[in-house]
Parts: sequence; structure tokens; C-alpha cells
Amino acid sequence: MADHKIAAVTGGSAGIGKAICEHLLEQGYEVVSLARRASPITHPRLHNIEVDLTDRAATGEAVRDMARRFEVTTLVHNAGVIRAALLPDVQLSDLDALVDLHLGCAVQMLQATLPAMRARRFGRLVLLSSRAALGLQTRTSYSATKAGMLGMARTWALELAADGITVNVVAPGPVRTDMFYDVVQEGSEKERQLAASVPVKRLGESADVARAVGFFADAANGFVTGQVLYVCGGTSVGSLAL
Repeated sequence: MADHKIAAVTGGSAGIGKAICEHLLEQGYEVVSLARRASPITHPRLHNIEVDLTDRAATGEAVRDMARRFEVTTLVHNAGVIRAALLPDVQLSDLDALVDLHLGCAVQMLQATLPAMRARRFGRLVLLSSRAALGLQTRTSYSATKAGMLGMARTWALELAADGITVNVVAPGPVRTDMFYDVVQEGSEKERQLAASVPVKRLGESADVARAVGFFADAANGFVTGQVLYVCGGTSVGSLAL
């Protein structure tokens, strides 16, 4: 239903999530940000729910509270962490945490908002995966869980299509965010080399990703579901070495 524009965005306090919130607000949405910290955005249509989304019990409580307060029919699951490690150093506790955050949280969020979507016979779910789902050194836990999003999205797209609910994935490549700079030093030679290795010869910006999310969230795009859009400067068809 085109006139019903209430969106929930996980990880909306910084980086790509903040840019997504800003973009949706510009498009007239009421936006609920779920993150460990309140969003720095000051806007009358921006609401904050502070929660650690790696905590399954806390997430369940938060999303139930959200569903009681807001009739969310657009859901963007953006929150993510990397936990980089070469195979001999991979900790199963890190894998468990990323399963909870990247996959389990998506299940909890959609289960909480699904009744409102079905009641209106309209819904938009956008999962933020990663170009790393195609494989990247030091990303065992991250790549596995981000790749899992693709399977969930295709499954849910089939299950929910008859309800007017679309499910799609945006998979960013190297984007200049705080999380990126946790791995690559800002202004370093490594950053310059990485940018030069991207086919379009630059790193991505959060706004690049936000515009792609906006396409999938748009009520007019109901004939697009179960798809993955790589916003990666061409690295999904080339190579990328961090």
C-alpha cells in the first residue's frame, strides 16, 4: 500500500544504516532505528530503539515492543559486524554471534512485522548482505552468514509473494564506513591500492547503498523479489584483495 510508509532499519546509528535512515526520511517514511546507540539524526519522524542485536533475548523484546508501537511494513536489516580471522584463528563464538546478528535477527524482525504486512497485503524486506558472500580471505564467519542471507531471501520471497511482500538483498562491496576503516587505515597506501583495484576506480559511499535499498523499498517495485543487487563497483565480477 503506497501511502503506508513506516520503516524499521537495524544499525541505523552510523555508516550505511544512518544513510539508509536519511534516505528513507527524505522519501517521507516514518523510520525506526534499532541499534546499540541512538541515531545522531534529529528528525520528528525518526524514532530510536536502543538494543544489542547480538543478544537474542534482548532483540526479541525490542522487536515485540516495536511491533506494538509501530505498524512497520518496510524492514531493512543492515546491522552487521565482521570478526575477521584466518581459518586457524576462527572462534566458534564469533560464528555464533554473527549467526544471531545477521540471520537470527532477520528472522525475529520479520516474524514480528509479518502480521502487519499481511494485514495490509504489502511489505518490503531488504537484507544487507555483502560482496564478501562470494568469498574473501579472513571472512569465514562473516561470509558464511552474509551468504546465508541470500538463501533466506529467496526462500522468503517465494513464501510471501502472494501476500504482496517482496524480499530482496543489497550486497555492498568496499564502502567507506567506520567498519571499513577498522580493517583498512584511512588515508593509507592500502586504501589507495584497494580503490585502484575496484573496476570503477573508487570506493563506495554509504549513499550509494542507500539508493539501492530505496529502490527495493519503493512500493512501485512490487514485481522485483528474490533478487540480489551488488553495489560493489564491479568487484563481484572481478577480484578484490584486502
